[in-house]
Amino acid sequence: MEVFLQVLVNGLMLGGLFAIIGIGLTLIFGIVKVINFAHGEFLMVGMYAAFLLTTALDVHPYTTAIAVIPLLFVFGMLTQRFLIQPLMNARDDHIQIFVTVGLSTALINLALLVFGAEFATTPPSGLRTALEIGPVRVLVGQLVVFGAATLLVVGLTLYLNNTQFGRAIRAVAQNRAAARLMGINVNWVYIVTFGLGAACVGLAASLIAPLYPTSQTIGTYFVLIAFVVVVLGGMGSITGAFLGAMVIGLIDSFSAYYIGSDLREVAVFTVFLLILILRPQGLFGGRQTLSHVS
Repeated sequence: MEVFLQVLVNGLMLGGLFAIIGIGLTLIFGIVKVINFAHGEFLMVGMYAAFLLTTALDVHPYTTAIAVIPLLFVFGMLTQRFLIQPLMNARDDHIQIFVTVGLSTALINLALLVFGAEFATTPPSGLRTALEIGPVRVLVGQLVVFGAATLLVVGLTLYLNNTQFGRAIRAVAQNRAAARLMGINVNWVYIVTFGLGAACVGLAASLIAPLYPTSQTIGTYFVLIAFVVVVLGGMGSITGAFLGAMVIGLIDSFSAYYIGSDLREVAVFTVFLLILILRPQGLFGGRQTLSHVS
């Protein structure tokens, strides 16, 4: 039973990490309707920024969020404005996907050029210290990540429900043509929403940089899992993305222990395929999307 509880807690903590990244991705897709294949590379940029700030200024890794979150927010806005926005009315929607794939490749190679092939390790600053909570052990950093994921879901839901711009975002998600007729600047909503999705990744970068070594390919694994989370939770559902992340975290943890660490991705993507076949709209699709946040 102790082993079972430990594996359960590990899965929930991992789910919190997946949730922060997945929420940013579902926010972008739910509004802009663009699948951002560079989402993982945004995470990589944020983690390198956290590494540089921590080592250069000798500060706690979490304080880097003060700079990393705005940095990713602006980076996301610029990406939408100058790379994706000009192609929004293209005849072939796939060209927007190609742009994000190209951006992903460019960022990976730029990081390789600047930092080389070596791993960059952000000082843990006590965040890898294990706490004993009853029969289970959990890292301090894992608890912070899980708490941040929960607060992020609550904060975004309140923002979308109770602010003027949040309601504008929901209106665009529901019907962009009608929103434009009501005087909403749809293009600006796209730009800011893309920035918000990237800012979520910036938060994740500052929180996980002390827990994971940073490399050029760090975002590849996380973005694949984020896509699974978004599909499982339902495209455009913030709450669904959070719950989907918990499910994927548990599947990852239990399959790694009971089946084998080499086969955990097989289990995760098997669930992904089953969801696509049996319920392609996701577990929360059509009920709790960004246009109907409650």
